[in-house]
Amino acid sequence: MKKFFSDFKEFIMRGNILDMAVGVVIGNAFKEIVNALVANIITPLISLATGSNAIEDMKYVFKEAVVDAADPSIIVEAEVALTYGVFLQAIIDFLIIAFSIFVTLRIMLGAQKKLEALRKKKEEEAKAEEPAAPAETELTVLCEIREMLKKEADNK
Repeated sequence: MKKFFSDFKEFIMRGNILDMAVGVVIGNAFKEIVNALVANIITPLISLATGSNAIEDMKYVFKEAVVDAADPSIIVEAEVALTYGVFLQAIIDFLIIAFSIFVTLRIMLGAQKKLEALRKKKEEEAKAEEPAAPAETELTVLCEIREMLKKEADNK
């Protein structure tokens, strides 16, 4: 049982799991912002254009509901309607979230590219500042051979 919990702790502490958890929490918070934007700003504008009170109430009625003539609270036959307003609301939410994620990723990737370019530039500058090793010429090789021959002659 102890091994199970240590394995679970190791699994949870991995970087990608923590990143994913943070992403889910931020995503849920962002969804609330988008829902508020759609419900309080975009929906009223669409309602003005369509004459409907809310997007969720938009529907196409195939057959009206039939109510009892004596008691209007009793429905004899249910209304048959295509309620497309909720679907439109979900599409608007999705498009706003997708656009926001696109813009965020584009900014982050642009910043990452700039950072990578700066790193490469610094590496190139560091390489340019390093003194180049002297190229071995025939003269230096011959001098080394002469020195080795002198040492060998002195040892004999």
